[in-house]
Amino acid sequence: MALSSMRRLKPLGCVVEGRGDAGTPGQRNCYMSASTNEQHELIRETVRRFAEREIAPISKALWEEQGFAYEIWNRAGELGFLGLPYPEAHGGGGGDWVGVRIVLEEIARVDAAIESSIIAISTPASLLHNFGTEEQKVRFLRPILNGRRVGCIGLTEANAGSDVANIQTRAQWRDGNWIVNGSKTFITNSGTRISGPVVIAAVTGARSDGRKEISNFIVPADTPGFTLGRKLQKIGWRRSTTFELLFEDCVLAAAHLLEERGAGLRQTLSNISIGRILIGALGLGILQGLLECSVAYMKERSAFGKRLEQFQALRFKVTDIAMHAHAARLMLYDAVARKDCGLPCDVEASMAKLFVRQR
Repeated sequence: MALSSMRRLKPLGCVVEGRGDAGTPGQRNCYMSASTNEQHELIRETVRRFAEREIAPISKALWEEQGFAYEIWNRAGELGFLGLPYPEAHGGGGGDWVGVRIVLEEIARVDAAIESSIIAISTPASLLHNFGTEEQKVRFLRPILNGRRVGCIGLTEANAGSDVANIQTRAQWRDGNWIVNGSKTFITNSGTRISGPVVIAAVTGARSDGRKEISNFIVPADTPGFTLGRKLQKIGWRRSTTFELLFEDCVLAAAHLLEERGAGLRQTLSNISIGRILIGALGLGILQGLLECSVAYMKERSAFGKRLEQFQALRFKVTDIAMHAHAARLMLYDAVARKDCGLPCDVEASMAKLFVRQR
């Protein structure tokens, strides 16, 4: 069943929730949570089945080929995994961010690279949803949410990443168009045959206090003056494509400006908290997968006449991992439930991400 066919999820419903750290697909655990409901449990079962049956068998081959998983991506779009928290009117699932957190954990549990590509579309999708015009949403957001396109965010440059105010890419208003010159690097999801649009940040002038005026622009893949640079080679996440982006007198019509001139920094910073939650979910999925693989290995491997699971020191280590994963899951649930309720979650999101990374 596609997640988009479910009735709207209700945040903070106190119903049965699957723990995700025990049992096989289809099994449910009688655990009551204040941040999940029965449909969240259905999401977990659906995503886990998808990850184990469709991603796991080809994961190693994709890693060797450094290829983008087109069929997996299209299938994820069909099932509603990509657009879960966005309105149905724009091709989303009408769900919530608790559901997204579950999707990401279950996929990262099997393949973190594919999960990182899903995370990477959340920023351009959220920017388009929160600040785009109706025409921009129909043209650019809908194809991202249904899996026909892969959205990218073009923020990082050679000398600017988290320091957004230091970007050098510039956009000048000339003869009724925006002319963009500059470059971006480490851009996740770029370079595939379905990549685009990319939402980029560019300097469009100076403010009265001397600071840079930064604006966001929507750049379709076939825009004149927009080309790919080097494909960047990575040690990990090889199934997630990463290229440099080059802009040389790239011509953008006025309709490609996102919301208004000078709003880029405000728009980008508005996504910081949910980004931390999603990265935390990625780390939790990796940790959960590690835990399950470790337990399975300890049950099958023997040393000195005993299975590894019989050595107390190893059992202590596995217990520590399980305890950390459980605590991280609860912290992430708390942060994302606050997000769904419209409450401040900056501190909770930051703590959850930090806690996951400590393991």
